[in-house]
Amino acid sequence: MNTLLLESSTIVDGEAVISGRQHQHLTEVQKVVVGDRLRVGEINGQLGSALITATDEHRTRLSLSLTEAPPLPIPLTLVLALPRPKMLRRILQTVAAMGVKKIHLVNASRVEKSYWQSPMLKSDAIRQQLILGLEQARDSQLPEFQLHPLFKPFVEDQLPALAEGQLALVAHPYTEDRCPVEIAQPTMLAVGPEGGFIPYEITKLHSCGFKSVHIGSRILRVETAIPALLSRLFPL
Repeated sequence: MNTLLLESSTIVDGEAVISGRQHQHLTEVQKVVVGDRLRVGEINGQLGSALITATDEHRTRLSLSLTEAPPLPIPLTLVLALPRPKMLRRILQTVAAMGVKKIHLVNASRVEKSYWQSPMLKSDAIRQQLILGLEQARDSQLPEFQLHPLFKPFVEDQLPALAEGQLALVAHPYTEDRCPVEIAQPTMLAVGPEGGFIPYEITKLHSCGFKSVHIGSRILRVETAIPALLSRLFPL
């Protein structure tokens, strides 16, 4: 945890009291004591520093100075076929850390139906993974996310408007076109499940203006392909 992110509700008159996971990390991992300073931020607010003014077995009290703007996001919207829940946790942390601020989790033919019943899809669970990614990257702006359990209605009724005015790309290894490098325009990137989108789904995405691109002949896991694609499109 490179930055401690605080809920707005915990901040009162420039001070905050933390407990639970964050308190445990500070005391057991970072081994902070009264008088130490650490990097903090308010979720969807400013970043800065905090002075530890008191700590005990259950809580830590902080005096805050939040004066720094968060880093700029990358201009990318991610359309992601729902992966396995364990993989989803890692992917959410990764994309939040890399600056993605809009995420659409969608269904696809090769997505197991059971994945949509996972507790990982509860709003609080997704939000927690995104916060972990932000803490890693010293960012405070929480990404937006939406769930779309039906592929065809999403692609036909919502995706064209969402993709309008953006460079629309779909990661697909069976194409001749390479993924562009270091672009400077708003982009929507669609990434399929393990095994990829089926031909019908690729055709539907093409009908919305998406272009199929690849990043090489190697077939990568989704959790590996996404940071590779983001680093290619928007080098840090």
